[in-house]
Amino acid sequence: MEKFVCCVCGYVYDPKCGDPEHGVEPQTPFSQLPDDWKCPKCDAPKSKFKPQKMKCGANSFDGTK
Repeated sequence: MEKFVCCVCGYVYDPKCGDPEHGVEPQTPFSQLPDDWKCPKCDAPKSKFKPQKMKCGANSFDGTK
């Protein structure tokens, strides 16, 4: 499963680990996170995450940082 990185703070969501502190079980793909899930470190919305292999900023899908 693919890891996703927060373009605001650099937090990496790893599906193997999930986010148990926020009710997300291990083995949960990023695409299956609840729509209201936010970055555990900076509270950024899911829209601010990019696949880890992508660069945030000008090279991201939506051009935002």
